[in-house]
Amino acid sequence: MENNRGILKRAVISGTVSSFATAGVASFAGKHENGSYAAPLNATSHIIWGEEAAYHDRPSLKYTLTGFLLNHASTIFWASFYEKLFGRHGTRQRMRTLPFTVSPGPVSLVKPVCRGAAVAAAAYIIDYHLIPKRFTPGFEKRVSGKSLTAIFAALAVGLAARDMIDAGVEFHKRR
Repeated sequence: MENNRGILKRAVISGTVSSFATAGVASFAGKHENGSYAAPLNATSHIIWGEEAAYHDRPSLKYTLTGFLLNHASTIFWASFYEKLFGRHGTRQRMRTLPFTVSPGPVSLVKPVCRGAAVAAAAYIIDYHLIPKRFTPGFEKRVSGKSLTAIFAALAVGLAARDMIDAGVEFHKRR
């Protein structure tokens, strides 16, 4: 049970980082492509408010806040998978059970990013190809495919951010 609490705590942190990263990228893409920072987050609220949410450009509590909170919940959901499967604490725990493990090995910043990318790719496939349209993130209604790729890249980096920071600290301790 304690391990699950640790995973949840890490998921809330990495999910929150991912939430701000994805919302930021989506907002800048919305401003660049549609002249509205709020439009992509408003579109996310289509899950609750229906298709009309995708056509609102101005920030509002009804659409923008709802969209942000839905995005935030979604990133924490995906972060829980990242932390359970790949998070540094979980990896260390699994590595201790292997009899041939002597040391943690070299510090790598690439591994967390690749692992974050794997979870972000799964999120994209599930969000856009397996679930009903009503439950898609909604960004696609207001930004281009190129911007959507940047949003999912921000998700990947956000998921891995804590592990990258931990790896950097560990690297400096070894020096």
